[in-house]
Amino acid sequence: MAKISIRNEICFILNGRDVALSSVAPDATLLDWLRLDRSLRGTKEGCAEGDCGACTVLVGKLFAGGLVYESVNACIRFLGSLDGTHVVTVEHLRGGSGQLHPVQQAMVDFHGSQCGFCTPGFVMSLYGLWMKSPDPSNADIEKALQGNLCRCTGYEAIMRAAKAISSYGKAAKDPLATERKAIIARLEAMHDGARVEIGTGKARLVVPADVDDFAAVLDKEPGATIVAGSTDVGLWVTKHMRDISPAIFIGNLDGLCTISEDKGVISIGAGVTYTDAFATLAKRIPALGPLFDRIGGEQVRNMGTIGGNIANGSPIGDTPPPLIALGASLTLRKGKKRRTIPLETFFIAYGRQDRRPGEFVEAVHVPVPAKGTKFAVHKITKRRDEDITAALGAFFLTLAGDGAVAEVRIAYGGMAATPKRASSVEKALLGKPWTEQTVAAAMAEYARDFTPLTDMRASAEYRALAAKNLLLRFFAETSGTREPLQVSRHEAA
Repeated sequence: MAKISIRNEICFILNGRDVALSSVAPDATLLDWLRLDRSLRGTKEGCAEGDCGACTVLVGKLFAGGLVYESVNACIRFLGSLDGTHVVTVEHLRGGSGQLHPVQQAMVDFHGSQCGFCTPGFVMSLYGLWMKSPDPSNADIEKALQGNLCRCTGYEAIMRAAKAISSYGKAAKDPLATERKAIIARLEAMHDGARVEIGTGKARLVVPADVDDFAAVLDKEPGATIVAGSTDVGLWVTKHMRDISPAIFIGNLDGLCTISEDKGVISIGAGVTYTDAFATLAKRIPALGPLFDRIGGEQVRNMGTIGGNIANGSPIGDTPPPLIALGASLTLRKGKKRRTIPLETFFIAYGRQDRRPGEFVEAVHVPVPAKGTKFAVHKITKRRDEDITAALGAFFLTLAGDGAVAEVRIAYGGMAATPKRASSVEKALLGKPWTEQTVAAAMAEYARDFTPLTDMRASAEYRALAAKNLLLRFFAETSGTREPLQVSRHEAA
């Protein structure tokens, strides 16, 4: 491997100016830096955990030969992750002759603000949407604003403002559009192929030059914190005050951000975000589309990665259960060596995964369900959007010609210390006719598979009953007795 050059500063563009920072703490957040170091206080701190959207900014990244701007939560976005990006705050917005920007003017005219604290975040989320979809549908607007909360105005006025933005100006004439070629050239110059290292000892951060460099760095320092999307690690810092030094930032490594399909298997790099994976997965495995739409808000989906969700090993992670039910496998890498294992075997116990020191998740491989198979995933939360899972069930079924169960995989999150298959329930179903009587008999086996806990999200009794009812729902949807259920009231209860 060629010798990697070292750079001792983070380089990015802030609004219109190039920035080079040579003194950056591993846990320094973009929000604190904007407000405290640059006095850009339009970006607000509300929740400090990526829930309320008051801190929303846009981050532009080079992607597939172009430049893509996405809304992100500055409160849990680390400075170390910004190398080679364009950060846009609300202060950068401007109209053609110095007047308010079209998004801002629409919010004023349609009374979309009262106390104003959350307003800059709404403006930035709508700005990102407007740049992608100048004439958005109501569904587009609602999706873009899932991660923005308002406790004063309500959302109807903001919805009306969002629909009217293009009457105040054209997205194609916005500075982010007209200056795009120049910004791309400046960002490309920053991508110099160097590794970034800042700090000394444990109080340091590293941005590897590429995936091979990442493997080499982690092999030498296996105790480092790997930061991909930071949607979880960010809370380690802002809520739990944990020390994450030294930190290795991998969110912008091209080699981890690829998604491809070969012979019916979709391979997803560990750095692929929910947003970047959505188009492929929603098309090839349609049941995953509605699930991804309920993972956090738009800002979280723009940052969070599927590989990070798996590597974190949380028992309430949203992606492991459906991927386990689909029969996914996982590629792990240490240095130059790789091994591939069934995803379900990766999760050993609470807080323990089959990942050796210096090893990292490189990719997950997801088989596309064959024609005739049945697959569904259902998530239960207290509120429908932007909420953490109480329980999640994923179901994969193949029926024989005589209607008997030929293959079945059922996996749950929120029911055990790890994402876990309902193996006893599967055994009770296998080879039996796919009937309501078979399903009802199999429900007794749930007590063998799971002993759920009571916590702030749900009681043990609720989880146990909900798990059974999700199987019954899957039967109803796949047996021809009723149409697939849409959003049910009990999911948001």
